[in-house]
Amino acid sequence: MIRFAGFELHRQRAELRGPDGIVVKLRPKTFEMLRVFVTNAGRVLSKQELMEAVWPNIHVGEDSLFQCIRELRTALGDDQRQMIKLASGGGYVLTADVVAERVEPPAPEVSPAQPADTAPRPPAETVIDPSQFRRSIFGSRGRIAAIAAVLCAVIGLAVATFVLQADALFKRTPPVIAVMPIVDASNDPHGVVMAGEVTSGIADGFARIDNIKVVASPSTTPADFEIRGELQRADQSWTLRSRIIKTATGEVQSVATVSVDSNEMGQLQQSRLAAGAGYLLAQRLNELLEAEDSSAANDGVPMGDSKVVIEQALASINKTTPERFGMAQTVLKKALADKPDSVNIAVALSSLQLRGIQLRWYSPDDAIAVEGQASAILERALRTKPNSVAVLETYCRFLSATNRFLESLVACARVLSFDPWHGGALYLIGLGQINLGRFEDALATFQQADRFDTPAVSRWTWLLGAGWANLLMGRSEDALPWLQRSIAITTASGRTHMLLAAAYQKAGRLDEAKAAMQEGLKLVPGTTKLNVAPPTKNSSPVFLAACEKVIQLMVDAGLPEQ
Repeated sequence: MIRFAGFELHRQRAELRGPDGIVVKLRPKTFEMLRVFVTNAGRVLSKQELMEAVWPNIHVGEDSLFQCIRELRTALGDDQRQMIKLASGGGYVLTADVVAERVEPPAPEVSPAQPADTAPRPPAETVIDPSQFRRSIFGSRGRIAAIAAVLCAVIGLAVATFVLQADALFKRTPPVIAVMPIVDASNDPHGVVMAGEVTSGIADGFARIDNIKVVASPSTTPADFEIRGELQRADQSWTLRSRIIKTATGEVQSVATVSVDSNEMGQLQQSRLAAGAGYLLAQRLNELLEAEDSSAANDGVPMGDSKVVIEQALASINKTTPERFGMAQTVLKKALADKPDSVNIAVALSSLQLRGIQLRWYSPDDAIAVEGQASAILERALRTKPNSVAVLETYCRFLSATNRFLESLVACARVLSFDPWHGGALYLIGLGQINLGRFEDALATFQQADRFDTPAVSRWTWLLGAGWANLLMGRSEDALPWLQRSIAITTASGRTHMLLAAAYQKAGRLDEAKAAMQEGLKLVPGTTKLNVAPPTKNSSPVFLAACEKVIQLMVDAGLPEQ
């Protein structure tokens, strides 16, 4: 066992306990990185050393490293980044004092009548003399029944243990995914390099998914699924066409087509191509592993039918307005009325409605009713589909909408453990970090979501989040482009216009500040200094203090005080 900064790391049990004795949950790779740190405490570890130790024989990008570092700092409460420090010249070092000690198994108890130097005997009832056993059998029918019951229980327990262990063993056997090299069909001198980087990005992301095993091609391990793709270049864009194939039958399970502007920076192009394809393929793989194939789902509605309905509804809110939101809600309510047992549609409706709560498109009474309905739906859905990305993302949104930010961070991290490119989950993590006063971490999370840019329907949210985080840190000039990009996508969010007004006010652009505030008040009439702030339950004092300054900037830009 290794002790440091009040924490206890049990290497054999792969367990970390906090100062309060409660187990701190970590992903396997994050725990392995912590183990590397504590066994090398005080020594600067280069990024390459860390990646080779945690991901041996697998090529991963620095995004995986940074995610583990962020998760460790969160788990250790290292908000000030003093326990895991970034060393000059690159690399990281664990600065905490570390003490290792051997944990001995508990000593056997010695009864008062037994000498201390005598090996302990089994309990009396398990030491059976054959002659006594025969006499006891023929001496009492009650004892016969008791012994028979014990034997049945023992045999039953043995059989059950075998069955359960076998069942658990089979369930623990993860499907194998082979990520094949992306084929360069671009006729571009940079195509081979681009295809190689995109392949690495997809392999890196799938390697972070908890319930699968990823192999590169060629591999000696038989694969259950293969991921293949081709990269092409047009005049103004790069396009990646990829698919996931069931190896046994050759059947294509899902196809993902992603395009990016060829004028974007090369690294951003690669990130967005890998993320765009990876996001869609991971979603489909999650559906397959949740036993929802294209022919029939386990919720009483064909997966293909429910998926079409959900996608149609969400497409209508790509440029979100109250009217489009209402249309999407109507579509999903009608679909649920037709298929009341559909978990998929119920969860999609709840997710949409919780978004409406966060945007304040419900009255307070309606918001309470929606929260209650969502709670009941999610309780059922989590029992039915505990590893479903859609269910977990909606549960994360529910926790965020009800200001349970610490719990939302855990739930959203679980979403990323099944789809590492999920921008919606990253946005909700950033939102939790903002309310906990961790503005720099939130900004990094929103920027990561922007590098992935998936799914497009959520794009405006992380742009809004990045602008808000910058504004809370007093960086008005940095906040402006993020907020402007968000408004260009979703023009009907009054809150974004009001934040833009505060940023203009802070930057001294007073006329633009007043115009932005007037637009915000037009969209959300009746907003004042008294009701503009989000709910404060469970929010950090650091966040509340920064929020007060932003609200005062809004007042200076024309927000009514009462």
